[in-house]
Amino acid sequence: MMSKSKMSTQPIVFIIDDEETVREALSSLFRSVGLQTKTFGSAKEFLQFKLPDAPACLVLDVRLPGMSGLDFQVELANIDIRVPIVFISGHADVPMSVKAMKRGAIEFLTKPIRDQDLLDAVRLAIERDHVERQRTQLNADLRTRFDSLTSREKEVFALVSTGLMNKQIAGEMDIREVTVKVHRGNVMRKMGARSLAALVRMADAVKPTEH
Repeated sequence: MMSKSKMSTQPIVFIIDDEETVREALSSLFRSVGLQTKTFGSAKEFLQFKLPDAPACLVLDVRLPGMSGLDFQVELANIDIRVPIVFISGHADVPMSVKAMKRGAIEFLTKPIRDQDLLDAVRLAIERDHVERQRTQLNADLRTRFDSLTSREKEVFALVSTGLMNKQIAGEMDIREVTVKVHRGNVMRKMGARSLAALVRMADAVKPTEH
């Protein structure tokens, strides 16, 4: 399965097309606006590449040797590689474009393609990938913080996030209110929450199961 290399901050556009002239033209276009590119002649070649940990976009031809672009879209989802896709096609095919978009493609463009339309689609895809990566990293950080809580602190966290007051939590857990205050303070500190509202949002993100 495809793996990822160490962190990089530069966005990159992956291009999969079986025609070398098309790959070169697209690569030249993206590099002209300062984007890194990596080209492939088939889906198989792409799967053998080590993905950089950076915002990215996949410009994918619908008709490819071996696995088609639409089939490859499904394959990528199955192996949990979620690079935003911009499809390009030499034929206007409404059912095909609808299917691609329903599966999450950013855009489906028909050749001949206006450079600006393609650049706009790629910029949108890269921005969405950047936002998704930030969200994923934030959730991972929150999960790490949550895992650092003791079982009692997790229980207090769950009850606090439902809106219960310290006295109510003390009754629920059969402990003293002052003890609840200590646990609650530890939870706020370890989770990095500056307010109750922030803690509630964190609870939604980590979805704690221990009560």
